[in-house]
Amino acid sequence: MIYINITKHLDTAEGPLNAHFELTINDGEFLTLFGPSGAGKTTLLRMIAGLEKPDSGKIEVDGEVWFDSAKKINLPPQKRSIGFVFQDYALFPTMSVRENLLFAAETTEQRHNVDELIELVELTALSDRLPSTLSGGQKQRVALARALVRHPKILLLDEPLSALDSTMRHKLQDSLSLIHTRLGVTTLLVSHDIAETVKLSDRLAAIESGKIIRTCSPMEFFSPKTLSGKVQLIGDILSIEYDQPVYVITLLAGNSIIKAVASAQEASALKVGGKAVLSSKAFNPILIPLG
Repeated sequence: MIYINITKHLDTAEGPLNAHFELTINDGEFLTLFGPSGAGKTTLLRMIAGLEKPDSGKIEVDGEVWFDSAKKINLPPQKRSIGFVFQDYALFPTMSVRENLLFAAETTEQRHNVDELIELVELTALSDRLPSTLSGGQKQRVALARALVRHPKILLLDEPLSALDSTMRHKLQDSLSLIHTRLGVTTLLVSHDIAETVKLSDRLAAIESGKIIRTCSPMEFFSPKTLSGKVQLIGDILSIEYDQPVYVITLLAGNSIIKAVASAQEASALKVGGKAVLSSKAFNPILIPLG
């Protein structure tokens, strides 16, 4: 069990922000921190990892206090059982795939498990290659395996797939899901991707302006309770065009471009660049804005 109740003053692009995060995370849970840029998601990950210090509060993991402002406890990152995967891989360029993992190992047992982790991320044939010879997706697999070498209590993922193309992103989502199922490590993911969040997460914590406004299942968060459609798609609104007497809404859902007809009343609630749920039952589509 992870208990977090911390505050932090943030200077954001929109101005100063007094953040307060209170959250309890179950052992083995996959939880996604979802929200707009600048809401404080990455800062929360960094405070859990010990890379940034909260102004006040407490972080406790399985009964061990990692941070307590009242008792002046602040464990350094190396004393916290975490694995951290960034967007930019952060691999050692002169070390092979196996050497990158071995460098992270602290014990004989961890070194013996390196080849098993390489196999788990499907890089056995590339284990002696340097990072410069790998694709972006392969580099991210190495970074993920390296983060798991020390068997961390918490795996922290800061938008690790955002720089990849959609095909590789989907493949690595499958890898993350498999690894989480196999190892059962408590995982916190920062993501802006709705499909990714729904696919991977047990639970979602919605963050806005430095506060957790809601925790629930991804489907509960993204599917309005009023919808009764048998088919639901979530997409980005690319265009809204008036074609008398209706509006034609163009959505990007995954890799598909979908056009739907909307009434003037429905169209008035939509905006280009926003997201919407397309719900269809008995071939009668309904468009509902998200957020």
